[in-house]
Amino acid sequence: MTATDRSLELITTAAQAAADKLAHDVIAYDVSDVLSITDAFLLASAPNDRQVKSIVDEIEERLLKELGAKPVRREGDRESRWILLDYVDIVVHVQHSEERVFYALERLWKDCPEIDLPEDARATRGKAAEHAELQAAEDAAAADGEWR
Repeated sequence: MTATDRSLELITTAAQAAADKLAHDVIAYDVSDVLSITDAFLLASAPNDRQVKSIVDEIEERLLKELGAKPVRREGDRESRWILLDYVDIVVHVQHSEERVFYALERLWKDCPEIDLPEDARATRGKAAEHAELQAAEDAAAADGEWR
C-alpha cells in the first residue's frame, strides 16, 4: 500500500509551507506500509522556538486555505520545542533543532520510502548543520572577544 493522492497533496503543500518559513531539513516518509493510522510523516526543524511555532502556523494556515484541511489534533504548543499536527492522512512533526537531533525520527523511518518534495523543500537539507556551524563560529568569536 502506498500513500494516497490526498496524502501526497497534503505533504507537498505542508513541505512548501515549511520551506517558505525557512524550516531546516524538511523530509517526508511514506509510512503507509508499516502504520495503519496514517499514510505519511513530514519532519522539519528550526533553530528556535519562535520559528518552530511560525512554521507550524504557516503549515496549518496553508493546508486550511488551499486544501480545506484542519488538524484533528495539535500537540506541543506550550513549549514550542516539538509540535505535532495530526491530519489523520498525514502527521507533521516540527521540532526545535536540538530535539530533532536527540529524537532522530529519521532513524525510525529510514526504511520507509522517502516522498519526493518540492525543490524549495529539498533545498532545506543540511540547513541545520550549516546553522550549527555558523552558531559555533559566532560563539567562538564572541568568547575570543572578536565578534561584534
